[in-house]
Amino acid sequence: MDTIRRFYNYYISEDKELTRRLKQILGFTPARLNLFKTAFYHKSMTNETPGKATNERLEYLGDAILSTIVAEYLFKKYPNKDEGFLTKMRSKIVKRQTLNEIADNMGLDVILSDYSLGKMSSSMLGNALEALVGAIYIEFGYDKTKDYIIKNILMRYLNMTELETKDDNHKSQLLEWCQKNGKEINFTTLAKFKLDKRDCFKVAVVIDGVEMATSEDFNKKSAEQAAASKVMQKLNIAE
Repeated sequence: MDTIRRFYNYYISEDKELTRRLKQILGFTPARLNLFKTAFYHKSMTNETPGKATNERLEYLGDAILSTIVAEYLFKKYPNKDEGFLTKMRSKIVKRQTLNEIADNMGLDVILSDYSLGKMSSSMLGNALEALVGAIYIEFGYDKTKDYIIKNILMRYLNMTELETKDDNHKSQLLEWCQKNGKEINFTTLAKFKLDKRDCFKVAVVIDGVEMATSEDFNKKSAEQAAASKVMQKLNIAE
């Protein structure tokens, strides 16, 4: 049955162009095409098409599946490393910035742009990637999904040796620097507003009562990281 569906999706379906794009990116033709379409349908579009399913449920599923696969992969790859090392490595891999970069390198932005109303944020890329993982899991089951993720994502788009030594948690680094130097630091949310029908946050980094930098993003944590990075550059703190 799946073979017939894939043939139909690729050659006959009104969405055959999408199917062919997906095959170029993913390396296979989806049988459950509507599921993969939903993976790119962001919640910001619900105002335009009330009642239409978004990728949030698939994103939830994909996030859990991806985290499990990464944990197992790291456990086997580093048999002599402790829990702390494994936890940090998993965090570096599944964090939003890393997923955004992987999704961009995969070319998901080309498809996502067709499903975005207004400005497309980088976080939407990572969301779509997690949703795709959820769709792949439903399509193939856990074992095939695990093999696919390891071969086509982890091994293709990540430099594990570089990740071992990389520390791009600017907020953590800045907090540590302030603690060492007796500085009082606060991350303050200055505003929460709507931009292209999505929540957007403006945050500030305040050190010893002085506002050092601000940043805006659709994700509050990302805004804090960006603001912290600006402060570190301003204070010439080595990253």
